[in-house]
Amino acid sequence: MSKEAQGKTEQALGEARRAKAARLRERGENPFANDVTSGEPLSDLGAVRAGCAGARGPDGRYDPGRIEPRTYRVAGRILFLRAMGGVSFVRLRDRTGELQLHLSEAALGAAYAGLDELDLGDFVEATGRAMATRRGELSIDVERFRLLTKAYRPLCTKTSFKDVESRYRMRYVDLVANPAVSDVFRARSMMLSAIRGFLDGRGFIEVETPSMHSLVGGAAARPFRTHHNALDLDLYLRIAPELYLKRLVVGGFERVFEIARCYRNEGVSTRHNPEFTMLEFYQAYATYETLLGLTEDLLRHVDERLGAALPEQHAAWSQARGFSLERFVRVTMRDAVAQALARADLGASVAQQAHLPDAPVGEWAERAGRRGRAIDWAGYRQASQRCATQGERLFCAYEFLAEPFLTEDYRAGERSLPVFVLGYPVEVSPLARKSDADPSQVDRFELFLGGQELCNAFSELNDPDDQAARFEAQVVLKSRGSEEAMDYDHDYVRALEHGMPPTAGFGMGIDRLAMLLTGAPSIREVILFPLLRPGEGA
Repeated sequence: MSKEAQGKTEQALGEARRAKAARLRERGENPFANDVTSGEPLSDLGAVRAGCAGARGPDGRYDPGRIEPRTYRVAGRILFLRAMGGVSFVRLRDRTGELQLHLSEAALGAAYAGLDELDLGDFVEATGRAMATRRGELSIDVERFRLLTKAYRPLCTKTSFKDVESRYRMRYVDLVANPAVSDVFRARSMMLSAIRGFLDGRGFIEVETPSMHSLVGGAAARPFRTHHNALDLDLYLRIAPELYLKRLVVGGFERVFEIARCYRNEGVSTRHNPEFTMLEFYQAYATYETLLGLTEDLLRHVDERLGAALPEQHAAWSQARGFSLERFVRVTMRDAVAQALARADLGASVAQQAHLPDAPVGEWAERAGRRGRAIDWAGYRQASQRCATQGERLFCAYEFLAEPFLTEDYRAGERSLPVFVLGYPVEVSPLARKSDADPSQVDRFELFLGGQELCNAFSELNDPDDQAARFEAQVVLKSRGSEEAMDYDHDYVRALEHGMPPTAGFGMGIDRLAMLLTGAPSIREVILFPLLRPGEGA
């Protein structure tokens, strides 16, 4: 069907539904009722099923003789409607599940004709006794029913609503047409609840910090700019809540966390959205090593809670995962690069190169290719040319030679293992504390799960002079054109001068966690309303 023909069909269906609403108004009935709270309390459809669970046999059929003929008042959206002579069957859905209505002309009398005014997508209210049909389907034998809300547009189905951009643009339709989508967002809500419970149980306080900043700080990212008219002040949407949370540690909130909405003016991909949610928490009198075990416990706790809340969906998601949470691997960045080079049959030759223009890249690519390592040599060459220190070269080698292959190199059977990468160079960690054992490194880890960077944590830098020097280095980078460098935050340095106890900090992307635990292929599948270009009719 052409787009023009489809538009005309939808217009005709909409006009027919509006005509039905007009007839209801002529009879003194409101097609958009608002008195649903009057009368007996509404029963969730899931509660009706739970109340009749004892009548359900092993085959899923309900025994009519074992159902208590209790009266229920229910409401929901019509998903299915079928008339068979003087009997009609309506399938309802509410937030707790689905249930069938059994409507007969014999029981309803003249009111039965009102079914002609109903369409798929309408919301209705019905009162009747629980029963089972001859096929063993649990139903409500309706004594009274009425329309609550008329849907002017037809309800899409799973088969008719597949266009990905339309799904994201009209999420309200997607949630109805594709029940599995609703499961993902219910799972996301359960994850947030589990995270809060986990941290609450360990004495953390949840706070809210500003989302508009006068300076760029807390992460290496390009910010969004805005302007406050009343104050005539240029501001940035926050890229991270880190510096404000650590101010609170200075102030005596020794265990503090925030589930923060953040904004980064960067590219869009299956793993990146300009607007995203992250968890950050800070614990005084702890080190990054403290957080290694805490991270394992947190992820397992969230997954277990998810399994308890959505057992059927969780079982399917778990079976499809390419990773396991049973065991975590810990490896330093240097060792990760060395092992990756060995697996690619490259020895230490690549990592020792300061610049690559004159290096035998063709030979390296051929040797790595024989080992099945598809390395982005062009990207590595370009990035390596910007490296000025040994630490930068190590990080560059890690990013191109080791990180893309973590899921291949660290496995248990058919599934990859979560990998904690430790020992980051100080040059790429401007807010982390230098290692006492090796000042060229910082006390930091990142966790990679299923090939994605999920968590970042480190022992916090609490030396104000060292932090001031790091900020100065960031200012130099910004003066050279870096769009991701931080500003010098004088107030934060002043806060450190008041004294911050030894502290460990942690950050995790909530969207990526939701992707990983539900098997979503794109970050847009776990964000209810992802950013899109304005579409037709927008």
